[in-house]
Amino acid sequence: MKIVTWNVNSVRARLPRLVPWLEENQPDILCLQETKVEDDLFPRELLEDQGYNIEVYGQKTYNGVAILAQHAIEDVVRGFPGDGASAPRRLIGAAIGDMIVLNLYVPNGHAIGDEKYTAKLAWLDQLRSFINDRYDSAEKIVVTGDFNITFDDRDVVDPEASREAIHCSTPERQALARVMEFGLVDGLRRFHEEAGIYTWWDHRGAGFQRNAGMRIDHFLVTQAALDCCRDIHVDIEARRGRGASDHAPVCAVFD
Repeated sequence: MKIVTWNVNSVRARLPRLVPWLEENQPDILCLQETKVEDDLFPRELLEDQGYNIEVYGQKTYNGVAILAQHAIEDVVRGFPGDGASAPRRLIGAAIGDMIVLNLYVPNGHAIGDEKYTAKLAWLDQLRSFINDRYDSAEKIVVTGDFNITFDDRDVVDPEASREAIHCSTPERQALARVMEFGLVDGLRRFHEEAGIYTWWDHRGAGFQRNAGMRIDHFLVTQAALDCCRDIHVDIEARRGRGASDHAPVCAVFD
């Protein structure tokens, strides 16, 4: 089973890249972030034609998450319990086969000390409570998506310039560590320890061409999921060329 996470930065704008990529790669499960479209305008038919069942949780212009799967999607959860109608669309989860998949778009945070930064930390605390209350760490659970957080210096091109900056600050990393206390590990690092593996490059300043990136898109997995995982890697080729998202897909292969 191949599970892929991809922040497409507007699913409708990315269709000319997304559809050919699906045809070539045919993941079993695709988790999309920043779909930036209301549910009734999601390009469902075009993607269903590729053989996918689809569950969405979107909004106009901002945020939005979706799960596409070649298998039945069951027990779908959208957002946190108690979220109102105006809550940002940032979380969708489901049971697919023997896997539980949570697809996240964690808030960016904007800048250290900003009210959006405080809201990001609060959202991560809410995520921690949600996972602890709802799931059992003995299950095969995959928590994936755009976390907008790096783990350590290996995940950034210039560690000193990024020290205690947004995406790299100690409070963000500590908040993510508290989420992982549930029983989650950073899946990619179980296969690839080297520095310089990135998933996001700024369109400004030729970030991709200079390989000035960050690793902020992750697969956090329970031990049961890790036991059947064979590799996790970044599809760099999907980031090249005209019309690409600023994120690359990250692909996990499971037995």
